[in-house]
Amino acid sequence: MIDLSKVNYNKVGFCRFKKFRASQQIGKNKYLLTNDVGDYIFLKDKEFNDFLEGKLKTTSHTYKSLKEKNFVRDYLDFEGMIKKYRERNAFLWQGPGLHIIVVTLRCNHRCIYCQTSSRGIDEEGFDMDISTAQKVVDTIFASPNKHITIEFQGGEPLLNWKTVKFITDYALKKSKKEKKDLLIALVSNFSLLNDNKLREIIDKRVSLCTSLDGPEKIHNRNRIMIHDNSYKNVVKWIKKIHKIQQEHEKEEEVYRLNALVTISKHSLSYPKGIIDEYIKQGFSEIHLRPLSNLGFSKTAKKKIGYTPEEFIKFYKKALDHIIQLNLKGKSFYERTARIFLAKILTDKDPNFLDLRSPCGAGIGQLVYNYDGKVYTCDEGRMVEGDEFMIGDVKKDNYEKIVGNKTVKAMCVASCLDGLSCDNCVYKPYCGVCPVGNYAQYGSIFAQIPNSQRCKINKAILDYLFEKLQDKKVEEIFKNWLKIRRKIY
Repeated sequence: MIDLSKVNYNKVGFCRFKKFRASQQIGKNKYLLTNDVGDYIFLKDKEFNDFLEGKLKTTSHTYKSLKEKNFVRDYLDFEGMIKKYRERNAFLWQGPGLHIIVVTLRCNHRCIYCQTSSRGIDEEGFDMDISTAQKVVDTIFASPNKHITIEFQGGEPLLNWKTVKFITDYALKKSKKEKKDLLIALVSNFSLLNDNKLREIIDKRVSLCTSLDGPEKIHNRNRIMIHDNSYKNVVKWIKKIHKIQQEHEKEEEVYRLNALVTISKHSLSYPKGIIDEYIKQGFSEIHLRPLSNLGFSKTAKKKIGYTPEEFIKFYKKALDHIIQLNLKGKSFYERTARIFLAKILTDKDPNFLDLRSPCGAGIGQLVYNYDGKVYTCDEGRMVEGDEFMIGDVKKDNYEKIVGNKTVKAMCVASCLDGLSCDNCVYKPYCGVCPVGNYAQYGSIFAQIPNSQRCKINKAILDYLFEKLQDKKVEEIFKNWLKIRRKIY
């Protein structure tokens, strides 16, 4: 127990702390300390108490480390800290860079966890027309951000190929005229892909992203395709695209293939199998994503859901398997871990929109629905109703859209300084999702520590900090950060 009456506040710089119990990685009980610029240090019980009471020897290695990392009040490097803080929050001056366009709500899959509440393949009135598409692109390029990412989503975007083609061509012309860097990405289940479409996609340097939920048994159970085998179809195109990608290896930064996995209740027993499937299909990364509380996923929660503890048990087994593969010489990483590690081990924030303070809703990303309505974020458009709608490209300009009061509310609700997160040791590395809070509690302001998202993030960070105590694993983590990949 810490005796606050003995703390020497003239010696201790501002910090947050947490006690780690003895474990294989940690050894004896230790305290983790962090500060607002993301520096961290582990102290043994006695070191921690001596530091708080101002009794730590100034000649000790521990004291020198604390001093170097801006934990000693008399030796705070304010200029250096200001620079770090500015770099970590550089996204605040950039404007929306990620622009998600829902070109259709129609889909030929019936995924058990669908967040988007997609429509049947033959239903009418759910496709974006060319006139709306042009207004969407004009709005996108009104953003002051010099780096623009356009991401096609649905439904299944290839069901509205005509609009996808138009937006791609129009955006490429606009980017040259406006002198902005442009990345275009197509998120698809690949079921409607053919050689002609693929060639056009590659020629225009459009990145591709699909869903692969693991081995055939798991993938097909999660991702049900009408009248066909979803796994066989997506694997066929993954192999073909990887083969073509090898021919464009030097151009990987403008053309690449990614895949996403969503973990359902059916996936929990296969942590190694899912990782091995990704390696088998030629991928060097995986993003282990838990279920959301949105769309069909929310209504199906009783059948396919799980507790945060069950997900973390799965996640740890998967990450341990990945680490063992790396120790044997295989380069492969998990994306959530890599995002957190970038925040922990570097001075720059990777700008992953869900883990920012404030989050990216309305100020880092915008989502354009098939009908021209604009939402704060992808999660915002998945909520039943228009609570997170902030405009319409058919009648509102960019300034009116981003100036909407809902955008301001989202910033306030996701700024960690005013939340219970302000007392958490992981504040420099984490973020909250107001839409997730709304979906779970009916309010964008929620009891964060009780949320599923908070419990999962804390547990992942606990595990990463434990693993960082192993020098071999720490070196693996640092090597993951050397891989050049855009995170959004």
